[in-house]
Amino acid sequence: MTVDVEKDAPNVGRIRQKNEEVILRAAEEEFALYGFKGASMQKIADRAELPKANLHYYFKNKLGLYTAVLKQAIELWDNTLNDLTPEHNPAEVLPEYIREKIHFARAYPLASRLFAKEIISGAPQLQDYFSDGYQAWFDQRTAVFQSWIDQGKMDPIDPAHLIFLLWSSTQHYADFAVQIESALGSHPLANSHYDSASDTLIHIILKGCGVNVR
Repeated sequence: MTVDVEKDAPNVGRIRQKNEEVILRAAEEEFALYGFKGASMQKIADRAELPKANLHYYFKNKLGLYTAVLKQAIELWDNTLNDLTPEHNPAEVLPEYIREKIHFARAYPLASRLFAKEIISGAPQLQDYFSDGYQAWFDQRTAVFQSWIDQGKMDPIDPAHLIFLLWSSTQHYADFAVQIESALGSHPLANSHYDSASDTLIHIILKGCGVNVR
């Protein structure tokens, strides 16, 4: 039987994407629970319900898989921040950004916790990420906030520390979920809790920036 490779390419691509997603989700859970040292490719394969050989087909080794999980989380957060431009109105886009970050905290809590553990340990596996143009990227983001200040769209505050506040306040709902669940008596948190968190952060942060809350 002759196989039309070109015709079959889309199916191969979909299978590859599906397998990579399954592996990344399983790895995210394993690394979040046991850390980089405690996790193993075999345990991740078992969690993904795939042969160990499949993991090595898509990812060279455990370090490559660990890095891929971290970068997937970072791309989610960075891409959302990249959408903000000087032409935007902070009264409109900041609430959207905060709600999106709270959504990530709810949908991808393990990725957030894994990233937090990596940072706390000194980010040994993210040195390339932080050295490869990271400061230039961050400066571009703070420049957007500074342009809003220059246009009179928000009060003159330090853009860098505002971004740090946005990151920490939203990711708190993933990284410290156990504490929040215990305080609110809800395991897990309900939709209403996340909605209330978004509304509260939007109200406080926008008022603190001198932006009219809508």
